[in-house]
Amino acid sequence: MSLDATLLTRLLKKDVSAFEQLYERHSRLVYGLVLRILQQAATSEEVVQDVFLQLWRNAGQYDAARGPFVPWLLTMARNRALDHLRRKSERQRRLEEQTDHLPSVFASPNYEQALDEKRKAERVRALMASLAPQQKRAIELAYFEGMSHTEIAAALREPLGTVKSWIRSGLLRLKEGLQQAKA
Repeated sequence: MSLDATLLTRLLKKDVSAFEQLYERHSRLVYGLVLRILQQAATSEEVVQDVFLQLWRNAGQYDAARGPFVPWLLTMARNRALDHLRRKSERQRRLEEQTDHLPSVFASPNYEQALDEKRKAERVRALMASLAPQQKRAIELAYFEGMSHTEIAAALREPLGTVKSWIRSGLLRLKEGLQQAKA
């Protein structure tokens, strides 16, 4: 049983220590994703807190049979960040951007995990770079801008079916590339 699975089992029993360990293991990764989407440090910190609060309350929703824990956690974080973007008005975001400062991050270094995450990020970047430009742009608009397929089609001035095809085939190619990297 993986460490995350063990910690989740303990978390289901409301073990605070298990929660703290999960937070310590994954909060920086979650924060990095949320910050990339929201582009605001303070707001990103709030969303990360919401994500881990949701994990504390709803750890039972995770199903190991459907996939690994970290992608599930990152999907939850991505969805929270995109929900936050949709709720905020453009004017409020601009105001926060003017007053926002990056906080200092204090964490004990976990070099192996950091190196592993760096290698994964490099692999994803390489795979993204190997996609056709329109595929890459469509995926970026969907995952980092939170746009729907219809909005992407309008923004790129392409038929909806074409955009859906680009995204689907691009994601399949990314998935295959990541699975090959594991083997």
